[in-house]
Amino acid sequence: MAPAADVYIQATDTDPDIRAQAVIEEAHRKLLERLSALTGPGAAAESAAAVAGQVRVLGAATDRTLYAAASGAAGTRLLVRALRAAADAIGRHADSLTAATDDGERSGTARVLEAMLTVHVGIERAVLLPALAALPGVDLSALAGDFATVLAGGRLEDPAVVDVREIPHGQRHPRIFTRFARLAAEESFVLVNNHDPKPLRREFEATHPGRFTWEYVESGPERWQVRITRVA
Repeated sequence: MAPAADVYIQATDTDPDIRAQAVIEEAHRKLLERLSALTGPGAAAESAAAVAGQVRVLGAATDRTLYAAASGAAGTRLLVRALRAAADAIGRHADSLTAATDDGERSGTARVLEAMLTVHVGIERAVLLPALAALPGVDLSALAGDFATVLAGGRLEDPAVVDVREIPHGQRHPRIFTRFARLAAEESFVLVNNHDPKPLRREFEATHPGRFTWEYVESGPERWQVRITRVA
């Protein structure tokens, strides 16, 4: 019998993917509320600077987790490229909010920024998150946890060695793909497993074709070690 935590009704509040999306959407909601408060008269320059900083933090958290996970997959690579271009434009507009010198300029800039973000997070909600949930090896709950960690100013663990021998089988591939997603070009990690991870390699070939190298460091009989490198 499956553990209670693994039993849920798909597309309801018990679904881990739905709960993960709720975490991300709540962060968006709070930021948009703060931006909306700046569109009226009398918004302080200090408040505008704080909100602009939060826009940048949210963008960094999204890029480090959600965009990173989707950037190497063939089906979502172009989507992430477009979202990153839009996020750069939003970041530049956040700089304009900080530089605003009077209430009118500040209010107008905040209004435009609010509209840009509303469209942007709408695309993430309607297109990116469902695409991530459908990608092999992606654990949206884990990504949402990482997103919340970065948003709160925490640091993500990027171990050089990922030993999955003591991890339940259903949780191994998401853990490995999440680690791969955070690699920069030419960076690598070593996977340690208790069997030859050929099925995992087939998943990598399907979702990240031409984007990785696979080098056996140790080949059994009790332990397998593979160095996985992200190719530029």
